[in-house]
Amino acid sequence: MSAVSEAAPGKVRARGAVRARPPHDGAAAPLAPRARLLPALSAVYRAQLSRARVARIPLLFVATFQSVGIMILMRGVVDGGDEARAVVAGSSVLVVAFVALNLLAQYFGQLRASGGLDHYATLPVPPAAVVLGAAAAYASFTVPGTAVTAVVGSLLFKLPLAHLWVLAAVIPLSGAALSGLGAALGLLAPRPELATLCGQLGMSAALLLGVLPAAHLPEPVVWARDLLPSTYGVEALARSFDARPDWLLTAADLGVCAAVGVVSLAVATWAFRRAAVR
Repeated sequence: MSAVSEAAPGKVRARGAVRARPPHDGAAAPLAPRARLLPALSAVYRAQLSRARVARIPLLFVATFQSVGIMILMRGVVDGGDEARAVVAGSSVLVVAFVALNLLAQYFGQLRASGGLDHYATLPVPPAAVVLGAAAAYASFTVPGTAVTAVVGSLLFKLPLAHLWVLAAVIPLSGAALSGLGAALGLLAPRPELATLCGQLGMSAALLLGVLPAAHLPEPVVWARDLLPSTYGVEALARSFDARPDWLLTAADLGVCAAVGVVSLAVATWAFRRAAVR
């Protein structure tokens, strides 16, 4: 009996320890700290890259074939010189505009309309990481198509290939400017149809104002061309085909692309915050 009576309190205490609950003082449980920008940006970039790999690769082929087809058509009316440089450079940057501007505007427009922004709003990641990660993923898909278009165009118009390494700066800087513009258009458009329309119009502007030589355009159209971010990427790439490129002007054009990219991505981040809280 004594052994049972001594063991019983131990069992009672053990059961009581299992059922015991911390006192409720009304304080909410602390939330996990928000992720830092760079790790969050890397995670969003990898997720977007794997998501868009299957869906966007066929469209990348379409963009590349479209640009190569334009150069073949222009080959019948352009022999060489500054006009050939403009055609090849404009067709190459057009691949960036098709993916980074057009497709990204459609993506964010559909994401806003379907309520997909609510998913990102619940994640402990900065809004800038979402916008920059998606923009970087879409811009990454333009690298092979732009490089192929530039090489094919150079061979088609017999332009030098020695300075095509400029693409290493033209693609990311033009991609940043056009991706930020595309994301802002998609997030600010009230309906996904309008986002698609704005993306298509932006790509058409990059086609008409980038591929056609500026010397043959009316003066008002030249002013509109100067307002298009992709123009400066086209000018930088076109100068690389010269025997002795003016690297100072090339750097200035790339600097404009970088500045427009910073501003447009900042506007897209603000538009993301605005759309996510509604």
